Amino acid sequence: MITLDSKVEAVLGEAGAKRKRIVEGLHIETVGDLLNHHPRRYVKTAELTEVESLVEGEMLVVVGKVSQSRERTYTDRRTGRPAYRVEVTLATGGPDLRMTFFAKNARVSQYHQHRLQPGRRGIFQGKASRFNGQWQLTNPQMVLMGTPGEDTAQLALENLGDLYPIYPLTKGVESWDLQRAVAFALSVLEELPDPIPEDVREEHGLIGLRQALAWLHAPDDFGQVTRARKRLAFDEALVSQLVLGRRRRAAAAEGARPRTGGGGLLAAFDARLPFTLTAGQERVGEEIFDDLARDRPMNRLLQGEVGSGKTLVALRAMLRVVDSGGQAALLAPTEVLAQQHHRSLTAMLGDLAAGGMLGGADEATRVELLTGSMTKRERTEPLLRLASGEAGIVVGTHALLQDTVQLADLGLVVVDEQHRFGVEQRAALTDKSRGVPPHVLVMTATPIPRTVAMTVFGDLETSVLDELPAGRAPIQSTVVPLADAPHWADRIWARAREEVGKGHQVYVVCPRISGDEEEPADALDASDSRDDWGDPTEGAAGGGEDAPRPLSAVEDVVAELSSGPLAGLRVQPLHGRMAADEKDRTMRSFAAGDVDVLVSTTVIEVGVDVANATTMVLLDADRFGISQLHQLRGRVGRGGLPGLCLLVTHAEAGSPARERLDAVAGTSDGFELSRIDLELRREGDVLGASQSGLRSSLQTLRVLRDEETIVAAREAATALLDADADLRQAPLLAGMVTELERTAAAAFVDRS
Repeated sequence: MITLDSKVEAVLGEAGAKRKRIVEGLHIETVGDLLNHHPRRYVKTAELTEVESLVEGEMLVVVGKVSQSRERTYTDRRTGRPAYRVEVTLATGGPDLRMTFFAKNARVSQYHQHRLQPGRRGIFQGKASRFNGQWQLTNPQMVLMGTPGEDTAQLALENLGDLYPIYPLTKGVESWDLQRAVAFALSVLEELPDPIPEDVREEHGLIGLRQALAWLHAPDDFGQVTRARKRLAFDEALVSQLVLGRRRRAAAAEGARPRTGGGGLLAAFDARLPFTLTAGQERVGEEIFDDLARDRPMNRLLQGEVGSGKTLVALRAMLRVVDSGGQAALLAPTEVLAQQHHRSLTAMLGDLAAGGMLGGADEATRVELLTGSMTKRERTEPLLRLASGEAGIVVGTHALLQDTVQLADLGLVVVDEQHRFGVEQRAALTDKSRGVPPHVLVMTATPIPRTVAMTVFGDLETSVLDELPAGRAPIQSTVVPLADAPHWADRIWARAREEVGKGHQVYVVCPRISGDEEEPADALDASDSRDDWGDPTEGAAGGGEDAPRPLSAVEDVVAELSSGPLAGLRVQPLHGRMAADEKDRTMRSFAAGDVDVLVSTTVIEVGVDVANATTMVLLDADRFGISQLHQLRGRVGRGGLPGLCLLVTHAEAGSPARERLDAVAGTSDGFELSRIDLELRREGDVLGASQSGLRSSLQTLRVLRDEETIVAAREAATALLDADADLRQAPLLAGMVTELERTAAAAFVDRS
């Protein structure tokens, strides 16, 4: 009996290398894996494919018709014997394509001529190339239609509708290999139980699972594709919403210690603020204080634009907890950011951060710093003050997670840029609260669309800071296209020198540290990485750009600028290979105005705040993502001075890379940019899954396109959990939820 759990070999019907390629290259091990390997697009079998334009080197999958076929004889230079080639002209809805087949004898040549007679139609795949001024389809693979026999048997075309599925592939495997296996699997599958209860399907107008798979893999029209995709997207949305819903309920059931204040630290801090809080900071602050006053743990996501004042909001929450007798921990992703947070918190608090010290205010506490590069001696006293409760606030990196770090009464964990941390790391911090779950505040400067928040951060309450404090100056962003105008390179550095001449400072950001370093694994491919359902009839199967030129490197750029266009200025490097004390010394020098130009990697992406820095030069800007560019841009214009961001690129006009840069230059609205980012890239990439080595768990669901589906799935999940918290009445669905909770895919959902 064939079931979803059966080994895929049971339906492949292929022996040897091809079967191995399907199993290993596509990670398809079971029949269920095969059926869940969805087509990425379709070509219409009833008409010739409309190929509007061709790009040399791109892979094509087209429906075409043989318009001409002729044999030519020539002498094989190696053997001196007669040889044959069959030249075939393939008509499409656009340019004709030439295909050439070589044969060593007349019998093979006649075989090609017989199967490729004028008028014969088929599905053809190959790489577009130019030869003697004519487009060619090189190394063509094909499946022919209209004649009984081997070809029809091979593809089982009688089982196809008007649309032919094109699958994600691996080397040595073609779409028809997978289509044939899928068609056979669906015909012999003994049972296909539906995990979604019938009443839920009826309420939301969903087709059954078997029907959805049949229409997805062999549709008659795009209406069937749409209904199939809606059903499968709902499945993914429902399972993820059930996982998040169970977590929300589990968190609500936990007890926590209310933190309502009582001391005078927060009041003293507020009284000394030299400015008025924005309305958004006031509102979000009250939301957080209300959460802290409850007897269940706060789990809140605080998102806001770069420079919107999230750190101030978080500090006030930490002070409220310290006032209640507890402690707060701020976890930062890098030492540079941890040191920056420690300096900024200490500076904002002044003598309120000097508890137990000469000159400290009566209400004061201590703010400690713990990083991995600190020596054992440097860590001893801070650890003692944390364990005794003398220090109310600690800022640190992963060093906070070590067993040697003990806190007297951890009441609040603030996590900055959460997508850089794993679930286990966050759990290690909360375990330090000695059995009483702490309140948790997650901060991110990456704007998150509503549907993403619902899908990925769905077990957290969300607060948004969407206004900037007074004094933030506008930032002019300009794309500098060196591919079009290489002479502009001189103007970049002349402009930087002008800013320094005005007494200001400049950031220069590079994607690499040294010239001999390999290209970063997480650098964006300049080609369009969309895997969506855009135009399913499109003929091209993708494309790409030329191999990237060597990327700018910090060490090389420092040497070039110091001896060239910025000679005489104080130019210093900053990157992750530097010792921690050296990085800290460099950042302090830059903040103090002792460095004119800081040439850095993305270690300055978040949290770094130098009011006198007015210019950001991003070299090879197309190698960074949209959200990352927006973050980096936010490092300038922070001191009331107008900011300038130069996005320097060698990407060609009209390329996807230039589209990204034009989008960044065109708006300063982070939420709009986050939507564009999601439209151009997979959700897993945008939300950080690629950083942790995970694939996106979203096969069909797209969080922007499927907003209605996500909302409906959330409502359905709530109703199911209200009626049956353990999902005993839907055991198959319960199994899917448990699997998502247990596997690596849960880490994608649990970005919180």
